[in-house]
Amino acid sequence: MAGNSLVLPIVLWGRKAPTHCISAVLLTDDGATIVTGCHDGQICLWDLSVELEINPRALLFGHTASITCLSKACASSDKQYIVSASESGEMCLWDVSDGRCIEFTKLACTHTGIQFYQFSVGNQREGRLLCHGHYPEILVVDATSLEVLYSLLFLKFYKSFSFQDTEPIFEEESKPIYCQNCQSISFCAFTQRSLLVVCSKYWRVFDAGDYSLLCSGPSENGQTWTGGDFVSADKVIIWTENGQSYIYKLPASCLPASDSFRSDVGKAVENLIPPVQHSLLDRKDKELLICPPVTRFFYGCREYFHKLLIQGDSSGRLNIWNISDTADKQERLAMTTSVSLQEAFDKLNPCPAGIIDQLSVIPNSNEPLKVTASVYIPAHGRLVCGREDGSIVIVPATQTAIVQLLQGEHMLRRGWPPHRTLRGHRNKVTCLLYPHQVSARYDQRYLISGGVDFSVIIWDIFSGEMKHIFCVHGGEITQLLVPPENCSARVQHCICSVASDHSVGLLSLREKKCIMLASRHLFPIQVIKWRPSDDYLVVGCSDGSVYVWQMDTGALDRCVMGITAVEILNACDEAVPAAVDSLSHPAVNLKQAMTRRSLAALKNMAHHKLQTLATNLLASEASDKGNLPKYSHNSLMVQAIKTNLTDPDIHVLFFDVEALIIQLLTEEASRPNTALISPENLQKASGSSDKGGSFLTGKRAAVLFQQVKETIKENIKEHLLDDEEEDEEIMRQRREESDPEYRSSKSKPLTLLEYNLTMDTAKLFMSCLHAWGLNEVLDEVCLDRLGMLKPHCTVSFGLLSRGGHMSLMLPGYNQPACKLSHGKSEVGRKLPATEGVGKGTYGVSRAVTTQHLLSIISLANTLMSMTNATFIGDHMKKGPTRPPRPSTPDLSKARGSPPTSSNIVQGQIKQGWSQLAAMHCVMLPDLLGLDKFRPPLLEMLARRWQDRCLEVICC
Repeated sequence: MAGNSLVLPIVLWGRKAPTHCISAVLLTDDGATIVTGCHDGQICLWDLSVELEINPRALLFGHTASITCLSKACASSDKQYIVSASESGEMCLWDVSDGRCIEFTKLACTHTGIQFYQFSVGNQREGRLLCHGHYPEILVVDATSLEVLYSLLFLKFYKSFSFQDTEPIFEEESKPIYCQNCQSISFCAFTQRSLLVVCSKYWRVFDAGDYSLLCSGPSENGQTWTGGDFVSADKVIIWTENGQSYIYKLPASCLPASDSFRSDVGKAVENLIPPVQHSLLDRKDKELLICPPVTRFFYGCREYFHKLLIQGDSSGRLNIWNISDTADKQERLAMTTSVSLQEAFDKLNPCPAGIIDQLSVIPNSNEPLKVTASVYIPAHGRLVCGREDGSIVIVPATQTAIVQLLQGEHMLRRGWPPHRTLRGHRNKVTCLLYPHQVSARYDQRYLISGGVDFSVIIWDIFSGEMKHIFCVHGGEITQLLVPPENCSARVQHCICSVASDHSVGLLSLREKKCIMLASRHLFPIQVIKWRPSDDYLVVGCSDGSVYVWQMDTGALDRCVMGITAVEILNACDEAVPAAVDSLSHPAVNLKQAMTRRSLAALKNMAHHKLQTLATNLLASEASDKGNLPKYSHNSLMVQAIKTNLTDPDIHVLFFDVEALIIQLLTEEASRPNTALISPENLQKASGSSDKGGSFLTGKRAAVLFQQVKETIKENIKEHLLDDEEEDEEIMRQRREESDPEYRSSKSKPLTLLEYNLTMDTAKLFMSCLHAWGLNEVLDEVCLDRLGMLKPHCTVSFGLLSRGGHMSLMLPGYNQPACKLSHGKSEVGRKLPATEGVGKGTYGVSRAVTTQHLLSIISLANTLMSMTNATFIGDHMKKGPTRPPRPSTPDLSKARGSPPTSSNIVQGQIKQGWSQLAAMHCVMLPDLLGLDKFRPPLLEMLARRWQDRCLEVICC
């Protein structure tokens, strides 16, 4: 994707919610958002209403390890910033409103707790983060830049210190309190005098003035305490690692307002009066959890003051108890709210769609086949999906996304879009690789797949034929890799496969055999690295050991551990000299080849100059072809992500708006003038080619006629799977599974429906971005004249921010449960109460809204400048019309006939794009209250963007 261009993600979640094993919980100061971090590194934002209803809103991606702690990072009422830390030392500063990453850094230490502190310097207010963890000091970090300012060393306990001083800060008073295995420390916000220290087997309350012990309590029934806090001046709540919580009433000697305050100070701990158990909170469900739940106590927002105990567990469930001050003694408090991510997904209608759900229906089952591996081929616009039953589906990416997100005739067509199913694996497909996408040295026909059945299969994606099966591993295939460019000639035609039996193989696609199998590793493989200049394959295992293998001979060079292993892995990350530079030093190459005793390396040297000469000739020949330069960026990329290894694939569609505009303008510039391709003009051109005044010569006309002829033949051959054809396909698949010889002899060519990928991408993108429901007349114009389609479900957009961090809106993020509360109004509430806009994508945040407005205005202006730029027409090449199934409405009559290329219709199309741009440029910003982004500014930004795209084309 382009580095500085605008990229908008759209995510297809599927019906199964992502795994969210909660490891940290935080409630924002306004009480409107709950933030949870999980062991897989993601962060989830949950909207909390006044009625304490919970609705998941977004999932934030950026951390690579388990989230250890969360903290607020701003005290301003109009900004809700939080900071997160992970086990790998990463720290991120997030904006809760839209999930945007503002700043990030990485330290060499792991934080287990962060406390925010704000102070004033003149008229400025600055924030600091007090960080502690598995290191001997307290780090003081700037809350804005995440820069470590200084550290507090050798502190057993501290009473007070100043942030303003630039001189070293010394303790004013300290006193050891000897609390073994301390879990948490909490100050009483009601008295500012008491201190609660919770240890694993007991908890104690101290006087914060001189740290005198006021009272203490043992654990209940031998359970392990994990934390606690003050509910009020005379009550504390303590929770255990199994999810139970206890509320204790403190004796009068612990209350500063009491006459008997500190009356028990100095007495033996065993003689202190134990506090009275006031009430007990228990989890509603007793399901088995894979790790202890996380429990935290928070105060609600200022307008509606709540005392909330929030608990998150390994199943992605949030439990909330609203603790009342009038609870009776020994009363078991009931849970107020409980919801999990999966329950939120199950409540949605329609269900959240996966990328190929319409092609993965299982008879007598509500759940489609899970997609377990995916790879996108942008050159062909194809998405390859491996499924849990071992089958592989090749499908046009834009077409399958349109089926899942947008309404239209395709909803009634069985087997739409046209696809190819490859069957060869006997069980789940675990990984897919298209080598030609990584390096052009590989054959563009080859697709590589690995499965649970220990096999690696080579497929021909054009014919659908299985070329070869490798069965060299003793475990499921976990990863497929491509060796670097400057390996030996033999290795360059191989792919690297990694299996769960701790083996690594080099599989030659040219020779159809395994040329090296490294299987002496004792622990799971974590990393594969390369030293092509030395002919080394470096394998790093989970126990810290590193194995160095010679690729050409398959010999184990060495096995090391400790600091040597770390140095070898780091050395592999060094920059490798380019192949062209190595050609100028044949003596060095000869010395390396002799040192390695590699015959392949010696042979490779002899062919270097010949290969270089051939490469230069091919490059010079390719530079003479083509009238227009080709833009290297893709307007659409599809990326499969997993929140957990056990989850099915989640597919994110990344739309590069700048690349899409450039491709639209490039195709418009390369399109021949239709007025010159009439039969009369073609006849004149063939008769007067020597005059040089005609656009088409006789040779070019013949080529054009041949292309039209081939296109018509292809359209006649292309068809959809109706009922009879689908039954025949099922019979053929069953016969293939039972008869391998029939499968190899009856491989049909892969002929998918051809379409205009650029216009299809624009159709999908514009249909998702348009604010449906704001203007009914304009909506009809978009449907009938422009060919856009209305979404049949809420589109889950995303936001990319610094460092590749990303936030993805969860399905149903704008459901009624996420009501705007606390006396404040939501940006989206300024819109009229229409179904399209009130539940649309606008109003999420200013950053997201601005990106969407700029994108749709720029694309509308671009399409308005094109000829007949409608999504209905011959260039979309729809399949032949099939009669609808019984008892289904005929949607084809609801829309007008495809527009012709007359001047009147072209004028109507341009007027439609103009109205679309004007509505988003003028009306929508006013309704959203975006005073900063007035229509002239949006229009100016859009025009500048188009000028930039034209400069890219003309360069």
